[in-house]
Amino acid sequence: MKENIDRGMSTLIVFIIGAAILSAAQSVVTTGLNGIMNDFHILTTTAQWVYSSFLLMLGVMIPLSAFIIRRFKLKTMYISSLIIFILGSLLSFVSPNIDILILSRVIQGFACGILLPVTQIVLFKVVPEEKWQIYMGLFGLIVGVVPALAPLVGGVVIDAMGWRYVFLILAIFIAILTIIAFIVIDLEFETGHYPLDLSSLFLCVVGCVGLMLGFSDIAEKGISNFVWVILPIVIGTISLIIFVKRQFSIKTPLLNFEPLKNKFFFFGTLFSAILYFTMCGLYVILPLFVQSVDNYSATTSGLVLFPATIAMILFNFVGPVLANKFGVRKIVILSCIFSLIGYLLMMTYNTGTSVEYMIATQIVRGIGAGMGLMPSVTWTIAVVSGDVEDGTAINNTIRQIIGAIGAAVASVLMAVFAGGSIGHNHLSVSAFNQTSLVMACLVVIMLIIAVLYIKDEVHDQL
Repeated sequence: MKENIDRGMSTLIVFIIGAAILSAAQSVVTTGLNGIMNDFHILTTTAQWVYSSFLLMLGVMIPLSAFIIRRFKLKTMYISSLIIFILGSLLSFVSPNIDILILSRVIQGFACGILLPVTQIVLFKVVPEEKWQIYMGLFGLIVGVVPALAPLVGGVVIDAMGWRYVFLILAIFIAILTIIAFIVIDLEFETGHYPLDLSSLFLCVVGCVGLMLGFSDIAEKGISNFVWVILPIVIGTISLIIFVKRQFSIKTPLLNFEPLKNKFFFFGTLFSAILYFTMCGLYVILPLFVQSVDNYSATTSGLVLFPATIAMILFNFVGPVLANKFGVRKIVILSCIFSLIGYLLMMTYNTGTSVEYMIATQIVRGIGAGMGLMPSVTWTIAVVSGDVEDGTAINNTIRQIIGAIGAAVASVLMAVFAGGSIGHNHLSVSAFNQTSLVMACLVVIMLIIAVLYIKDEVHDQL
């Protein structure tokens, strides 16, 4: 028994390390967007796909997690995903144009989309049930915080060697991990023939890509453009509606949406999705402001986010502790207040804003994000504690897709408000301030959800 536990824990550690490194690839390039725009002579609305395409593919792959772990051997699946990620990273390193770079990011997102949700399933199978909440909290902390730390490391590498070397370094680390995985992973779960509903997969992909394509083209093509804006959004929306309806009518759904019938789970998921929307949007627009509007370096833009990230790390731990002592509802309301103050303070940024002021205001926002994310996610899953796997899959999928849309919408809004081009001028400052106001309005919606639907006595809501 002890040997099985040891094998399980060593496998879990390797999975978590892989998930942490791959999740860092989400945001590590955000501080390099300015350099990518200059190298390929592209606009912000095109460059944001380097970030958003990764998140989009991540969101599309998460519903496949149950199918993957039931169909493929654990070791085969893990090593295959690492090799796919290495290939994507090397393709990013040598990309001759923006199209190839975006394709390489899709490949990276594909690999990460396999590994992240399966790591959670491995955790559920290896860790005793009474310790699930603790370990899930730690896992959520790692995969939530590592992407936030990545812009600082990425900024240093970009300033020293250029944005391409970020991908080469990632490939080297994952290659080393692949060798370790060959040696360490010695745990397998029962596998068999589990049918994949290709129609559901097709609808999910078309829906997500359609929405992303439509939203990202608003700045360049205009909101009234039928072919590049209206049509993709309509097709995407219809596809997702059909996708959701189909899941209720087939025997083996790609994603079981039954937990969404619980209104508390629904609004809890919506709360964390909006929070993730604002976080992903900020990781795109803040580096653009620091570099393009305030004329600071990529390293500086990473440094502006770093203290806020430390605050988020701290309150990812403190938040659940406070929630246990004072109740989840009070803590998520307090997190909304901190986040709202942070975004309102961002509306005061201008071309002469000091690094110190930006750091201070980002710390306030980071406290709010950290205090709210883990308590809200944990509370939401606990509401459907009898269906943890489906609840986790839904929560993860919706959060990732909304995050990808958030990154696109935030950059598009900023570009639209700036008249299509972001630079060192007052119009771009106003564009950033207006985009920050939109974020603040979303936090107000979160606050309303927290007041009306998030309760302290979780199990009384079942």
